[in-house]
Amino acid sequence: MNPRAPGVVMYMRGDRVEIVVDAGATTRTWEVAATAAGRRVEVSTGRGMVTVTEVTRGGTPVRTAQFMANRVLALVEHPAPRHAPERPSAVPLPRPA
Repeated sequence: MNPRAPGVVMYMRGDRVEIVVDAGATTRTWEVAATAAGRRVEVSTGRGMVTVTEVTRGGTPVRTAQFMANRVLALVEHPAPRHAPERPSAVPLPRPA
């Protein structure tokens, strides 16, 4: 969660969000992904709209998709795999002579 903006969820590079929307007799699917290093995907809802935005590190929007909330059937978040940081191997300290 972004502490600066309540209701906004952030993700990092490799993350993607799939949006399935009712288009009358059929459904349509859109995808917004964090495509470059340092970019993230933010999902926000408010005033009957769902907004999915890919933004840079500085917060500049790169791509934005907006949908009417009552038409959104599914919003599927696919987070990128998070790898645990590698722990350095134990190195013995030299003994005093």
